[in-house]
Amino acid sequence: MEALKSALQPLQPITNNLPAPIRDLGVSIIGDTCYKTLILDLDPTSTECVKLAISKGLGIGIIGASSIVKVPQILKLVQSKSSSGVSFLSYLLETSSYLISLAYNVRNGFPFSTFGETALIMVQNVVITVLVLNYSGRASMAALFVAALAASVVTLFTKDIVDMQMLGYLQAGAGVLGVGSKIPQIAAIWQEGGTGQLSAFTVFNYLAGSLSRIFTTLQEVDDNLILYGFIAGFALNLVLATQMVYYWNAPSAKARGKRKEAPVAAVDSSGASTATPKKGPTTRRRG
Repeated sequence: MEALKSALQPLQPITNNLPAPIRDLGVSIIGDTCYKTLILDLDPTSTECVKLAISKGLGIGIIGASSIVKVPQILKLVQSKSSSGVSFLSYLLETSSYLISLAYNVRNGFPFSTFGETALIMVQNVVITVLVLNYSGRASMAALFVAALAASVVTLFTKDIVDMQMLGYLQAGAGVLGVGSKIPQIAAIWQEGGTGQLSAFTVFNYLAGSLSRIFTTLQEVDDNLILYGFIAGFALNLVLATQMVYYWNAPSAKARGKRKEAPVAAVDSSGASTATPKKGPTTRRRG
């Protein structure tokens, strides 16, 4: 580390004269002390500041990725106009969990870099849930779902309705909901014998994001309710990712059904087909 510190010292004239907007942004992200240590002094030997910088970087990266993480899933649903392989119950539970977690983090004043993706993913989840209901012939339920969601937002963010103690209990339940939301999706894939319209991009990004969130939570948030939820979520995201790999080239249940319906011609010992030929038109005159 000392060798790295010595190698970085010639860059100090640059880091000490960064434009004010960049300097202010750096201070707002990692704080005055770590900004001075890592940027002004170029000292990578401070373990705590390095961990904090990595945590903040991961958090910002997760938030950036979360802005598009469900877009491939949305596009697959719109293009196929089918909700095959996508569990409505899974998205309903996950959206409920994210809404509670968002309210809990905001009202506790936790750093945005530790939970920002929650709001972005929740909005995309709402779109996916509405599409799944619409393509499964339950359009009326989609309107009911949106109305219930709006009422829940008002309730959870109003301290006169839900106090912090109650919100803490709900957050504990949200962890269970978040974990439970993966189970219907895992079951749907197993029953279908394939991943259907489930997006691989979304599944693998969820896996990476949940692993990163364990690290950022350990570094920046002293709250076991949130930490245990991310650990459990990572375990089930790993199961989903494993299913995605296992069923990668597996045909859908619909495709397998079509294969079974196709007639197969038998072949006798001489190599001739025994399938009954279709009768064509004849010009023979009947007497």
